[in-house]
Amino acid sequence: MFVMELTYTAPVEAVEEEMDAHIAWLDGYYASGVFLASGRKVPRDGGMILARGVSRAEIEKIAAEDPFTLAGVCTYRITEFIATKTSSDLAPVRENPAA
Repeated sequence: MFVMELTYTAPVEAVEEEMDAHIAWLDGYYASGVFLASGRKVPRDGGMILARGVSRAEIEKIAAEDPFTLAGVCTYRITEFIATKTSSDLAPVRENPAA
């Protein structure tokens, strides 16, 4: 599982110009089951995405294809973790570490 942390590198007004394309990009990865949750950080200096089901190389490629990245308005920090304990709502994405 991955935590994808976006940090804006441009004023929010420039980010807003890319928002429709970014939302369409998000929608595609929600539809494919890769993205589980996303939203703005507080204060609004970026966002967070919770993702799963792909490799590190694939998640980096996905981040590189974000319209925000292509427009140069954000950078990504990607953290991989093994979700061994979850709420019952997230039980289907629970992971077991390799022995």
